Amino acid sequence: MSKKILIFSTNYLPNIGGAEIAVKHITDKLGAETTNGNREYHFDMIVPRIDGGLARKEDIGVVTIHRVGMGINLDKFLVPFLGYFKAVELHRINKYDTVWSIMASQASIAAAFFKMSYKNVPLVLTLQEGDEEDHLKRYVGGNTFLYNLLIRPWHNLVFKKADLITAISNYLKTRALEKDVEASIKVIPNGVDIELFSQTITPEQKSTIASKLGKREDDKFLITTSRLVKKNSVKDIIDSLVFLPEEIKLVVIGGGAEYSSLRERAHDKKVAERVQFLGPLDQTEVARFLSVGDVFVRTPISEGFGNVFVEAMAAGLPVVATNVGGISDFLENEKTGLFVDVENPEDIAEKVKILLKDNRLRKRLITAGQKLVKERYDWSIVAKEMSTALSDIEVLNKINKEEE
Repeated sequence: MSKKILIFSTNYLPNIGGAEIAVKHITDKLGAETTNGNREYHFDMIVPRIDGGLARKEDIGVVTIHRVGMGINLDKFLVPFLGYFKAVELHRINKYDTVWSIMASQASIAAAFFKMSYKNVPLVLTLQEGDEEDHLKRYVGGNTFLYNLLIRPWHNLVFKKADLITAISNYLKTRALEKDVEASIKVIPNGVDIELFSQTITPEQKSTIASKLGKREDDKFLITTSRLVKKNSVKDIIDSLVFLPEEIKLVVIGGGAEYSSLRERAHDKKVAERVQFLGPLDQTEVARFLSVGDVFVRTPISEGFGNVFVEAMAAGLPVVATNVGGISDFLENEKTGLFVDVENPEDIAEKVKILLKDNRLRKRLITAGQKLVKERYDWSIVAKEMSTALSDIEVLNKINKEEE
């Protein structure tokens, strides 16, 4: 019999982020598994509609999406209630085996409400957060008192109600442990599409891509893939160009609130002609542009995991990063990449120079990074681990005992 999983998420495709990509890959892998011709998993997802142009119900891959709300931004704050009522409606029809909450966010409150009503249905919480918890204070103007009064209790609710917590990094596991949760916690990382990012791109194809970017024979390209928000500190990479030769250029892939201010910063630093902003791209396009990069640079001030790092490793790029959050799970200094100090453009420039000069080190980092990614971060491996989490016998036994 098919395992029926109800997913709660505050955001999903067509909006693209690390969590959305992870859910898509995991559900695709698990949804493809069959027994006697029958699918082993059936997935439904509840998500706030937010955009009025999106259908209230549609299939994306193997997941049936149920969007709740009016198609406006307010939906994100209504989803705890609208999502709960939709979940009750769907559960009466489908009788879910497990509820899976993606991140501790607005939709996770609906998952917690559902758990309070249906105590015998296991609740799995997956932590994907890249921001520190303090970023939630923005909803109350940064006021700590109001945050502790109005937001933190709701944020913590899903931690208290979860039967199992999976974290994409040891850093996020530690953050969960600080909440003194009773649930067991497992580290299940995000993965990478090995086939896509490790694909062989012919010299002719590379030449076409390089030409599109205006890359000349002597140019060296730094590439970063990032949401253009404060915590990712893309400004530091732009500033690093001041300390680098003019033939070193920067390609920025991604969009976000700081898009305009970063372009202005490039002008202020007199490096605008050396920076290209490509905007948000799908993964196929990202893989193509990585193929003409020389160094991947991403230097956030906080990070839950960072899918883009392992994608760059799979693509055969040496990586420069800050040692924050979950990055240390896969990046070891001078073994699988190079660390730089937080908010230190000069250090970024220095590490870039090292990688462009020391070919032996460069090759060693690339080889080690590709090996690590293939052995640990293939989506097939990650999906198997999540399959175990979604049908964890220990969790089921625990719940059954509580109900006796």
